[in-house]
Amino acid sequence: MNYDTIVIGGGPAGMIAAGRAAELGAKVLLLEKNAKLGKKLLITGGGRCNITNAEFDVRKMVAKYGPKGKALFGSFSRFGVAETLDFFHAHGLATKVEAEKRAFPQSNKAEDVWKTLVQYLKDGKVTVHYDSPVSGIETTDGKITGIKVGNKILTAKNYIVATGGKSRPETGSTGEGFLWMHALGHKVEEQDAALVPVTTKEKWQKDLSGLSFVNAKLTMFQDNKKIGNKTGKLLFTHFGLSGPLVLNMSKSIRELFTYAPVSLELDLFPELDAVAIDKKVLGVLTGAFNKKIRNNLGDLVPPKMIPTVLELTKIDPEKTCNAVTKTERALLVKQLKSFKLTVTGFLGTDKAITTSGGVSLKEIDFRTMQSKLYKNLYLAGDILDFDRPSGGFSLQICWTTGYLAGENSAKTQ
Repeated sequence: MNYDTIVIGGGPAGMIAAGRAAELGAKVLLLEKNAKLGKKLLITGGGRCNITNAEFDVRKMVAKYGPKGKALFGSFSRFGVAETLDFFHAHGLATKVEAEKRAFPQSNKAEDVWKTLVQYLKDGKVTVHYDSPVSGIETTDGKITGIKVGNKILTAKNYIVATGGKSRPETGSTGEGFLWMHALGHKVEEQDAALVPVTTKEKWQKDLSGLSFVNAKLTMFQDNKKIGNKTGKLLFTHFGLSGPLVLNMSKSIRELFTYAPVSLELDLFPELDAVAIDKKVLGVLTGAFNKKIRNNLGDLVPPKMIPTVLELTKIDPEKTCNAVTKTERALLVKQLKSFKLTVTGFLGTDKAITTSGGVSLKEIDFRTMQSKLYKNLYLAGDILDFDRPSGGFSLQICWTTGYLAGENSAKTQ
């Protein structure tokens, strides 16, 4: 059976691309290698799905993607953050915006985002073939002529490749799309883990596994020189550090770590200077005058962290608060502003939120998402060579490029 558009990859970019093409009247086939669509979408954001970042200023949004983000200006002007939220609202999904402009479904369920897209496909009568891994792409005279699936060749007028990157391979993102694009003559930048947790050496850090801080400051050091810092949400894990703050710094830390050891300094009170923290500590100690310090630092740090703070400052946990010396108080202040950690490595691409690298942006027309090498080929999502911070930015690329790929593939039938 001939189709107007064949979409390879049933992730967020592929689903919205297929749905949009069908909405405009195209006869669409969506090929998915798994038994279910959107496996990665269902686990994104810890199962809550950070749909986008609610930055409605296109220039500011583009800047979040670094130098490569300039390529997205035209795309975001056509279908950006506002249009994405309007799309989901129009299809019955209520959303909310949390800290750092992170947009989530009101229900906190990624499954509801998934259901919205599945219904979009049903409304457009998109044909979905599950358990259909693609083994290759056929071409003739500068055009895509067919898709190999098993012993069959499936044909269409236009083709959209939305196979994702190489992060979380258990969801199906195993990088075949990069191999196909390279074979077709596209330049493919090397893929590597981009947003990835950091492993550290310190034993005390493991004791804090599960603790998170909403507004922590993390500073990078190399050869005792301060390299840079960021502030945001941080999570202690059994292996080291994670959370949006760490993920967004991980690429810089990895680049530094390639050349020499890297250390990190964690500040739990970035908005306060030493004098203000000393006043805060003094207030806590005075309020628990003759009580043991090990039970009375809860107004400064989570209870689980108190033993660690006392261990690092070498203050006797059995000491009463009124017996804490001025010198010990100074040590407490210093510790709260400076938890030192030693970077030992990084989790691999199997644990990365996204991977860097992909098809060269110079070879794509971002007004339409059309390949500059093949007029009936469109690319969407994480197969493209963007650097994406944590916070809904990766999914926004999927929505924007997928929607435009679907729309323009339908217009050029």
